[in-house]
Amino acid sequence: MRHTPASLFFHVLAVVWLGMMAGFFCAYSFNVNFATLQMDGATYAVVQSMLNRNVRHSLFFVFFFLAPLWCVLAVTLDWQRRVWCLLLVAAALLYVGGIIFLTREVNLPLNAYTESWNPGALPSDWEHTRGAWNQANMWRSAASATAFVLSVLALVLRAPGRPPRAG
Repeated sequence: MRHTPASLFFHVLAVVWLGMMAGFFCAYSFNVNFATLQMDGATYAVVQSMLNRNVRHSLFFVFFFLAPLWCVLAVTLDWQRRVWCLLLVAAALLYVGGIIFLTREVNLPLNAYTESWNPGALPSDWEHTRGAWNQANMWRSAASATAFVLSVLALVLRAPGRPPRAG
């Protein structure tokens, strides 16, 4: 049984999109987050608010929201290949839960809270808030990196000569 070209195209898009987001979250977690730990509260309040506002642009939203859609389209167009399909579905679900849901439930409320701060009169919990935001971002890094690895593994399993179905 041959793979449909459209399914393979969407699968490759999923791998690229998931890889871009994994790179974004990991670079942020292992560079920006560590840098913010060395900032005093007023500097952190200004920088974190600027970063939050500047990441809100159309290109970021395209990469942020479309990765799981590419996974779904790839699986929908070639659903008979169960082994790689299950991995790609797992990647999409992990991304939705570990990135989109976590962002909505944790990071965005913390962003709004941080953006409400007066750098000259910080709330007493500013360091706790920074730690909570950084921890949630580390979880997003782990989820996005895992989703990327699952999507790559699924792509490898699509290689010619591999059996199309499990069991």
